[in-house]
Amino acid sequence: MMQVIYTMPHLANTLNAKAFIGQPEVEIENLVIDSRTIIDPESSLFCALVAQRDGHTYIKDAFAHGIRNFLISDEKYISQYPEANFLLVPDVLAALQNLAQYHRQLFNIPVIAITGSNGKTMVKEWLYQLLAHEYNIVRSPRSYNSQIGVPLSLWKMNEEHDLGIFETGISKTGEMESLAAIVQPTIGILTNIGPAHAEGFADSHEKLVEKLKLFAKTELFIYSPDYTKGIEDKDLPGVKKFSWSTTQEADLQILFMEPIESRSFIRAKYKEEEIQCLLPFRDQASVENGIICWATLLAMGYSPQVADQRLEKLLRISMRLELKTGINQCSIIDDSYSADISSLAIALDFLNLQNQHLKKTLILSDLFETGKSDEALFEEIASLISQKHVNRLIGIGPHIAEFAQLFDLEAQFYSTTQAFIDDLPAQHFSNETILVKGARKFEFERISKLLTQKIHDTVMEIDLNALASNLRFYKSKLKPAVKVMAMVKAFSYGSGSFEIANVLQYHKVDYLAVAYTDEGIALRKAGITLPMMVMSPESSAFEAIVKNKIEPELYNLDVLKGFINFLPDHEQGYPVHLKIDTGMHRLGFEETEIDELLSVLKSAGNIKVMSVFSHLVGSDEQVHDDFTQHQIDRFTAITAKIQQELGYTFIRHIANTAAITRFPAAQLDMVRIGIGLYGFDGGLHHNKGLHTVAVLKTTVTQVKHLKGTETIGYGRRGSMPEGGTIATVKIGYADGYRRDFGNGVGKMLIRGKIVPTIGSICMDMCMLDVTGIGVQTGDEVIVFNDELTIADLAKQIHTIPYEILTNISQRVKRIYFYE
Repeated sequence: MMQVIYTMPHLANTLNAKAFIGQPEVEIENLVIDSRTIIDPESSLFCALVAQRDGHTYIKDAFAHGIRNFLISDEKYISQYPEANFLLVPDVLAALQNLAQYHRQLFNIPVIAITGSNGKTMVKEWLYQLLAHEYNIVRSPRSYNSQIGVPLSLWKMNEEHDLGIFETGISKTGEMESLAAIVQPTIGILTNIGPAHAEGFADSHEKLVEKLKLFAKTELFIYSPDYTKGIEDKDLPGVKKFSWSTTQEADLQILFMEPIESRSFIRAKYKEEEIQCLLPFRDQASVENGIICWATLLAMGYSPQVADQRLEKLLRISMRLELKTGINQCSIIDDSYSADISSLAIALDFLNLQNQHLKKTLILSDLFETGKSDEALFEEIASLISQKHVNRLIGIGPHIAEFAQLFDLEAQFYSTTQAFIDDLPAQHFSNETILVKGARKFEFERISKLLTQKIHDTVMEIDLNALASNLRFYKSKLKPAVKVMAMVKAFSYGSGSFEIANVLQYHKVDYLAVAYTDEGIALRKAGITLPMMVMSPESSAFEAIVKNKIEPELYNLDVLKGFINFLPDHEQGYPVHLKIDTGMHRLGFEETEIDELLSVLKSAGNIKVMSVFSHLVGSDEQVHDDFTQHQIDRFTAITAKIQQELGYTFIRHIANTAAITRFPAAQLDMVRIGIGLYGFDGGLHHNKGLHTVAVLKTTVTQVKHLKGTETIGYGRRGSMPEGGTIATVKIGYADGYRRDFGNGVGKMLIRGKIVPTIGSICMDMCMLDVTGIGVQTGDEVIVFNDELTIADLAKQIHTIPYEILTNISQRVKRIYFYE
């Protein structure tokens, strides 16, 4: 494969960097920002970005993984690694962007840039499907659309490519101009403007103006006037413009849309003639994204006939990895709809993040349209698999089988997917994590279905990226050196066990906290090695606590003395945590007990206090601010006394989720983050800055049309005096949807419409009033998401979000997504 060769001296000259180079002949092919995601260390440049974490602190890890080339802004690290090459710049992010901009200028090819509030990634992937017939396309991997992701995406461009498709996202004003300079688009697409990612803007108009800066120098701009309100046509960017709309005159004016089974028939006006297309989707978001792709094909000169033929063959793209429970105690990572080197590396990183099973298996198909020879491609894949510590490979396809000798691990090869399925009974998958990664033509969704436990139609989807984003949000609010304890009690607030803990461990929280010992033991068995506090340590569990290196919370003298007496004589300094009652009056040492507590502690050499903490009772409510401050002051005084008497320091923590932002002075040495990780914080207005982590959804089992004289459900409590239509859906009180939601109290989302319950909630199902909506059997039903939130449900039945989330029963299967 032809590509530009960069040496360290070349990069130093390009970036005007101060160079410390001992090995000038090294060629750089890869840019790396995470020491945990290294593919080819010898040819990689580690960029030590200073963001919410200082990338310089991971130079040691990168060096240990074989990296010898670094882009840095802190010169103190140079002397620590005399064997390495260093480029010293004032700002690593600016240098990364400048390097990508320089690289982009070397290629005179058309580039499509996509931005908007929603739909960017889907439009990008569908355009890739639609245009791959004529072009060798370089595109953003998954949703790499940030200030960091865009330059990393552009770096993949080489002489083999004749079209680029990149998405860009922004979070505040002043960001788009730098991305425009990097991408240098010739064609621009604005998907839509909505409330998503609006926190950094004064209003939607300011966000629109900022996004349009991406297209300032484009030759062609594709948009809907429905989303550019407030800006006159003459002020829109683009030498040429192509518009589409469902509500007004446009170059592509949608006249009629009709759902036909699982598809959508659309008729439109184009160049004074009626044209049509058939999209293989019917949900509103997919239809709009499909129309954007239709407009793009027409604007690029494709005939209506060709556009229709290609659009009808669009495939739905799963944009996220799915982690599911598999057969025989396996975990299945489903990435069965895409296959290229970049996404394979991402998927293998996610595989490595899983610690619940020792054995890791990769089921991989042939890869296509990579721009590399088969030999070079599979040499790279073999190296990647080795670096990521995969234990077993199952290769499917004629090409990968030809290079079986490259793979130095347990491996089997099959010519087709069907051949593997026929041999599946002989595979004996058990207690392992299996990554299913295949190109679309291999239909690996068939394999995924066979390996995954059959699931209840009601599922809760957990967005692990959103969880990580929420964690980063809170870390950004912390003072330097403040530690983080993540609360994973109660099945991580109903969201999962090791699935959540693995992400938290990967993102380097300092402590985990569980409610009961068996929760901690389950995490230890799943490979979680983080320090862990158990909040209710029963005396019967002391042996298991010590065996699994779990640290008990000691909250009264009986528990303290019981644990001290349990520990064997040879045990010295076993870590424990002390709970102080400053006003909750649930558990904890009272202030009057502190002297006796200190007496016991000073005479016990077999324990060591790791932390002392207390529990705030109303940090999320302004009405309790005086009492909260009283608790903080009281805690500070008590811990000062304990520390003075013991003669050593320990971690102090009292701030919970809401206190992190409302009482920053209470952050002390560590904070405890609980439901904030899942997108809810009573101290933040409308949870600003947080992302929804959990979506609960089900399906319609049956639709009935009733007369006004008929009743619905147990006790005949549901009625429709004028008659109407009901839908029975697969969720009931056994799933955690309480009976309090019955008789119109509860609401759900179907086809974008909020509909009420009708009649009593049953054990396994309930009924909804869907009159006039055109609901069909099999339609998706949203119980809660980012539009109809858990907080909304809590208000409906006068409870709190904690209860809604933790009430979702274990028979509702959790599916974990990761981008």
